[in-house]
Amino acid sequence: MIIGTGIDLVDIPRFERTMERTPRLRQRLFTEAEQGLRLPSLAARFAAKEALIKTLGGSDGVHWTEIEIASAPSGQPHFVLSGTTAGVVEERGITRLHLTLTHDAGLAAAFVVAEGEPL
Repeated sequence: MIIGTGIDLVDIPRFERTMERTPRLRQRLFTEAEQGLRLPSLAARFAAKEALIKTLGGSDGVHWTEIEIASAPSGQPHFVLSGTTAGVVEERGITRLHLTLTHDAGLAAAFVVAEGEPL
């Protein structure tokens, strides 16, 4: 059963300007494994984290660096959750998260679908 969906869109040039103005955002928003990625990829991951928060219905108990977007050997992106964020997902009865990312023409987007049994 689908428990929730979320989508987010990021303007990459605006995201880049924000990251340049506030360099510490990279450490506050992204895991160590993500921090070395190019800005368009970071923008897509930021969109994915925002889309996940929308899927969950809010950010209570969710922490940016407890959400990592990794890639399977096939290239398919997936969430790696830890800490209280993983607990929030479990508490909502979510057993599977689907994620798609894209970035092109100055925009990055992410779409999330959560499956499970509502509690």
